Amino acid sequence: MKTRLAIFAAAAALTLGGCSVYREYSRPENIDTDGLYGFAVTDTTSVAELGWRDFFKDTTLQHLIECALDNNRNLAIAAQKVVEAEASLSVARLSMLPTASFNPTFSLTGNTLNLPVNASWEIDLRGSLTNARRSAMAGYEQSLVYRQSVETELIASIARAYYTLEMLDSKLAISRQTAASWKENVRIMKAMKEAGMTNEASVAQTEANSCSIEASLFDLEYQIQQMENTICLLAGLKPQHIERGTFDKSAIAMDTATGIPAQLLSRRPDVMSAELELRKAFYNTAAARSSFYPQLTLNGMAGLPVLSDFIVSLGASLAQPIFNAGRNRANLKIAKARQEEALLAFEQTLLEAGAEVNDAIGKCRAAESKTDIRIRQIENLRSAVNSTELLMHNSGATYLEVLTAQQSLLSARLLQISDQYDTLDGMISLYKALGGGAR
Repeated sequence: MKTRLAIFAAAAALTLGGCSVYREYSRPENIDTDGLYGFAVTDTTSVAELGWRDFFKDTTLQHLIECALDNNRNLAIAAQKVVEAEASLSVARLSMLPTASFNPTFSLTGNTLNLPVNASWEIDLRGSLTNARRSAMAGYEQSLVYRQSVETELIASIARAYYTLEMLDSKLAISRQTAASWKENVRIMKAMKEAGMTNEASVAQTEANSCSIEASLFDLEYQIQQMENTICLLAGLKPQHIERGTFDKSAIAMDTATGIPAQLLSRRPDVMSAELELRKAFYNTAAARSSFYPQLTLNGMAGLPVLSDFIVSLGASLAQPIFNAGRNRANLKIAKARQEEALLAFEQTLLEAGAEVNDAIGKCRAAESKTDIRIRQIENLRSAVNSTELLMHNSGATYLEVLTAQQSLLSARLLQISDQYDTLDGMISLYKALGGGAR
């Protein structure tokens, strides 16, 4: 009987050896990344290949990022998920080894002590254990990718908040200058009214506009406080003042005109995670398919009675699924459907990744394109303000013309700061979109 069982097991092993239950995962051939960016692609060195210290040169920002990487709770949770996945992988690996149990018994009647050891070992003929181990390995790699995604998002969030803080500082400085200028306007308008050169309505309008600018300062100061609190939360710090430099759009140096290799999408954590999910689904399908094949288990027992000889017995059992065929077919159908879902999700992730890269590049280029135009606009508005003020003092222009010119100048200066921030924000988005942020 044992001889026939061994022959059948060998035959089953040969049969299953050519079966798909032992096949390694490979990316589907119909996955195409060409044209995802919508522009010409060249094989250039990418921003994604830079470490965050090389990308963000500001030493104060570097210190904040280091604090965040050390103290952020969400990143610590992601690190624990890696530990959890690593333990699950160890369990999957150990399942391929024999199991043993030790059950000592003592008999008062015969005054004997038995020390039996029972052992069993499932021979992975059908590949279920192998596929489970491979799926667990993909899960472990997925936890590493998840940690990387949290880290990349954290670095980008800190950088974005830091430059937002510097932008708000610049807007506050411009608004304070404007508020001081308007207070001087109020003084001048009151003097002109006393001299009979203007009326009470113009004075009231000037003073109301000055109040509006002054009130906006408190909104900016509150936004600055909020942004400092955001940075502290991300960095795992108690609420405090955040040291920072002067806002400068050249703080990040990168040429967005260069091409970006499409294969760099594979550096993105979400793309890697989606493909790992597809790999897990592939092995889960193979494991479901393996349930249609026999399961071979070796069993053994060794005993050491005190008053008798050492005893060893070995045996084997072969479990062939018979009555579970319907359930196995249903499980296989479910596994195939989940594998197809994972494939569609992977394809969708690639499309979204390409769109995100395109959006980031477009944002950078749009902001850069407005630089010279905005400079000319501000120069013309400054000239308009000077001209209308001079004409008003000589009764050649109305107060409304002066007010309009001054408001337009303030708006243009604030928009110039926003444009500069958009350039930085686009570069940060591109860095994150390409999977940057490596230590």
